[in-house]
Amino acid sequence: MTASPQTSDRVRQATVFILALLAIAGAMIGSGAVGGTPIQDAAGGALAADATLIAPAGPAFSIWSVIYLGLLAYAVWQLFPSQATRAVHRRVGYLIALSLLLNAAWIGTVQLGQLGLSVVVIVALLVVLGLTFAVLQRTPRGAVTTAAGVWEAIVLDGTIGLYLGWVTIATAANVTAWLTELGFTGWGIQPDAWGVAVIAVAAVVGVATAIAGRGRLTPAIALAWGLGWLAVARLAGEPESQLVGIAAALAACLVLGTTVLLRILAQRAGPRPALA
Repeated sequence: MTASPQTSDRVRQATVFILALLAIAGAMIGSGAVGGTPIQDAAGGALAADATLIAPAGPAFSIWSVIYLGLLAYAVWQLFPSQATRAVHRRVGYLIALSLLLNAAWIGTVQLGQLGLSVVVIVALLVVLGLTFAVLQRTPRGAVTTAAGVWEAIVLDGTIGLYLGWVTIATAANVTAWLTELGFTGWGIQPDAWGVAVIAVAAVVGVATAIAGRGRLTPAIALAWGLGWLAVARLAGEPESQLVGIAAALAACLVLGTTVLLRILAQRAGPRPALA
């Protein structure tokens, strides 16, 4: 028999749903759709595609539409009475709620031109998403053998994976933009070398995520998506840098290739509890 929901369960469900709506409202403001300044134009254009060597090309940001759709789907799904007392929601519900709050806060700080504060917020968001990903890895759930299991794998594991992978490259771009705004000159090291170093760090984080997740695909897909558009921006746009563009393309291949290999090895070792 399913346990009756507690007041804390109802509060958690409502909190996640309300903050999901807040995050989506923030996204509309950040896109300029409801009067806000588009992110690429806010903060003096510091986050525009041509602002730094680590800025992905504009189309990369379309991934947010998929992430927000997944977050909204999760927020609605976890409201269902059948989901109220499930351990997975009790463990990650407030972490996801915090990520939604930080997401809205990041857009707000950029809109206000507070690039340094936006770095603090996005680093906090990355940490929260990493914790959420880790908790999901440790939470026992059934194998994906039913429609409900597939839905959970896509809406929960898949969305958090995409969210984590994209915020990984977004954090690198945000920190680079902030340092550029501060006038950081690289201690005499060439900008291209710094660009390659930042990409290498992002790739290491992506490979570490793949190892921790035993080949979860969506974090790698989102990170490779960002790295791929970064490569496009540097090879076909301004500021141009063949070295950084090639490094980004190779990093994307490395992250995806490593993840696929680890997934194959994990599947040979035993059944997986989720698809994404």
